[in-house]
Amino acid sequence: MSTNKVRTTLALAVILLLVAATAGVVWSLARDAEPKDPELTAYAHGTAVTVPPFRYCTVRMEDCRQGETVYLEVPAGNPLQISLPDALVDSPWELLPLYARENGEIVEQPSSYRDHPANTRALTLDSRPEPGLELIGVELQVMIIAIDEAGNQFPVPHAVWSIKTA
Repeated sequence: MSTNKVRTTLALAVILLLVAATAGVVWSLARDAEPKDPELTAYAHGTAVTVPPFRYCTVRMEDCRQGETVYLEVPAGNPLQISLPDALVDSPWELLPLYARENGEIVEQPSSYRDHPANTRALTLDSRPEPGLELIGVELQVMIIAIDEAGNQFPVPHAVWSIKTA
């Protein structure tokens, strides 16, 4: 066997060994990584932000984690767009936009997954749906049904994302 063939064979063996080692490390890290909570993406007036959960619990309302409200400036006349991750598209979510009137009165204009087409992946909110009404914030909640001691059923958010816009 010529020297060039031996070198080529050794080089290929080293490359294959490095590829296998890298794949093993990546697999090990991915296997041990904790699942990440779903995040929203919010966009307004040329700026996009990632919105981690404000509060996130398992569907059994265990292992709850608290986060923070994310701020995104939404100038009057510009819409707020919210992209839903795949994990939320088919979930029973509720959208709770809060608006303020010039006199300080707070107005809610809630909607839910029932008010939108199936598989909705993006939501658009008007920052000024009418004169004198300004969007100040929004929450997106994913609901579960809870049952109290008397057997009454009621919705409870197990996950909440919060965006302050003013």
